[in-house]
Amino acid sequence: MKAADRADNLRVKGPSRRLFLQFSGLAVLLTACAPRSGVGAEELTALGRRWREVTLGAGLFDPAREPYRARLARLGAAARLHREAMTPTGRSLWPDLPFPSLGATPARLRAMARAYALPGTGLTAEPGLGSAVATGIEHYVRHVYAADAGQTGNWWDWQIGAPRALLDAAVLAGPHLTGGQNAALCEAVDNFVPPDRLDDYAGNSTGANRVDLCTVTLLRAIAGADPGRAALAVSALSPVFRYVTEGDGFYRDGSFIQHGSVPYQGGYGAVALTGLATLAAVLRGTRWEIADPAFHNVLDAVDRSFAPFVHDGACLDLVRGRGVARRPYGDHARGREIAAAILLLAETAPAADRARWRGMVKGWAARDTAKPMLRAAEGDQAFHARLAAVLRDETTPEAPEPSGHRLFPRSARAVHRRPGWCAALSMASSRVAHYEHGNGENPRGWHTGAGMLYWWGRGHGDQYSDSFWSTVDPYRLPGTTVSTVRLPDGAGGAWGDTRPQADWVGGVTDGAYAAVGQHLYGLESTLEAFKSWFFLDDAVVCLGAGITSRDGVPVETVVDNRRTGAVDSLTVDAAAGWAHLDGHGGYVLPPGQPLRTLRETRTAGGASRSYATIWLDHGVDPDAAGYVYHLMPGANLAATRARAADPGWARVLANTSGRQGIAVPSLGITAACFWAGGRAGDLAASDPCAVLVRDLGDGTATVTVADPRCVLDGLTVTWDHPVAGIVDGHPILASARTGARLTLVFGRPADQAGASHTVTVRLA
Repeated sequence: MKAADRADNLRVKGPSRRLFLQFSGLAVLLTACAPRSGVGAEELTALGRRWREVTLGAGLFDPAREPYRARLARLGAAARLHREAMTPTGRSLWPDLPFPSLGATPARLRAMARAYALPGTGLTAEPGLGSAVATGIEHYVRHVYAADAGQTGNWWDWQIGAPRALLDAAVLAGPHLTGGQNAALCEAVDNFVPPDRLDDYAGNSTGANRVDLCTVTLLRAIAGADPGRAALAVSALSPVFRYVTEGDGFYRDGSFIQHGSVPYQGGYGAVALTGLATLAAVLRGTRWEIADPAFHNVLDAVDRSFAPFVHDGACLDLVRGRGVARRPYGDHARGREIAAAILLLAETAPAADRARWRGMVKGWAARDTAKPMLRAAEGDQAFHARLAAVLRDETTPEAPEPSGHRLFPRSARAVHRRPGWCAALSMASSRVAHYEHGNGENPRGWHTGAGMLYWWGRGHGDQYSDSFWSTVDPYRLPGTTVSTVRLPDGAGGAWGDTRPQADWVGGVTDGAYAAVGQHLYGLESTLEAFKSWFFLDDAVVCLGAGITSRDGVPVETVVDNRRTGAVDSLTVDAAAGWAHLDGHGGYVLPPGQPLRTLRETRTAGGASRSYATIWLDHGVDPDAAGYVYHLMPGANLAATRARAADPGWARVLANTSGRQGIAVPSLGITAACFWAGGRAGDLAASDPCAVLVRDLGDGTATVTVADPRCVLDGLTVTWDHPVAGIVDGHPILASARTGARLTLVFGRPADQAGASHTVTVRLA
């Protein structure tokens, strides 16, 4: 069934005249909460109405139609119960939520305010509910969130979580807050989020946190009738728009970092995108409309930073930090959050961006069969209505999954897509943490930065979603090379404080193929290794060398660890050099490597899941061990056998601690990770770098280079192949010599932040 048909079957239609009248009546009540007279009062009143429209989806859906009617009725019923159970005392507002209850109590008040502000709840604009919200806010401000209270525990609760929920509730139920109640709330917010909190873009006032603090400041401006505070909220956003070269924020290569060293598009990044989309929509057409030209970087981030990490509606776990361990299907929830932010941002974006993004989200929704997006979006009426409209729109085609490679040098991440499969790689470096844990979350994610190679085939959209993180063996994550020394929970330090000393982490890509490498240092281990991945059309060729450890325990390279079904059979022919996991894919290994396998069911947190594990045992305290294997996502048994029977398909040119490289003649590819200057087949480099050569088959070839360490003043690359001339150079190409061999001299690769640079040549 097509996505448009699914939406039509839900009978989600445009808003009716009755709905218009409902919202019009509510608007009258909200106008009654206009900020007290003064400069900008009417504008701030309009801003409050716009906040309600954008955040609640006012006018986007008909509350009398399903699925909205049932959801709104449930919200109203819950709000009625909250109002009836409210019992203000010095210790709580509700008996089941003892103070300080910084998260739950403000959230409950906001839910009541939403029931007041939304049509169809049965309590819409009901004075008794509005008064209860006002009473609850007053009580909570007096006993917990007071102007003279001291901040304890997590700063986020006091400066972002609690004030945002309280202010949101106050704006939605505004007609029922007295001047004194409003003033007390604003005074309390000023205690924890004073204007000078936004003076410095540093510490915990960066990236997503800065967007949240600005949102709190804008809501404070609306509630307190303060035009100057609104202007401050908007101006303080500007540092978020600008690309950074270190620390938190957006990078030119598409990376997004929070907590200094954690790739976080699927956590803080999604929060930032949601906040920015909301603010852009709320402020549009007002005197506070975002006018900073650098805001265009946020629009670019949709395609550069977020879309590469969403596969069939799910946000890939390698950019979700400690959030991977929170709950099953959290990757799909984050994917929906990103999709919702993109659809909202599209409303204020240029037409070309709007059309492209709507098609992209429509494709995600159509392909997310693990957690159908439209059904899962029913809890967010605004997003559901926007998504349903896109799915109904026959003029918006579903965008397919793109094909190609995206490399993110600054965040040590790579994503490779081909028809029918997607693979993603997470590494650690001197700039990027092995993993993040904190607040008791993800204490055993130790080895996710040790070269974890995720992959998804057709029908496997929930491979890492369905209780994977709670049940998988944390010492055997797919793709990793690890010392099996036992680690304590939270080993290495919290909040991403687990960066190894490795500088050579990254690689090179021409947009279609890639050679990616990691100089690996084990977490709290003596392990050292050199790992390379060559991303191709139907395979990832994986090389390891220089694997050395003195921990006194075995060292393993995990070829794969798949969550499987009971009927997924694992077949191994070690003599012929292959293994195949039915319904998943194939693995090709040179005969003689110590291949080990295990089928097991693992149980944790009330969930039991079956796994098929394939690994290479390097023994106790290996000295310069190595490996070679091919991962073939989605390959059937015949294709796996055929690849194993063709050892020349991918020739290993070098596999040492100095160089790792391959040649794939059928693809015209020669590629190498040079850990040190030297030679790998027909390629030579003067210094550590990554090189990818591709014969395009039309008389031309491309030579792409990168400096993953970002330290080289100059680089010379030689390709022993006859070349007639340069077709297209590059700004950092200082000189070139053609003839019997090609010699390219590049100037200052260090200034390119690890980016790949391509030179096109005409073959002789």
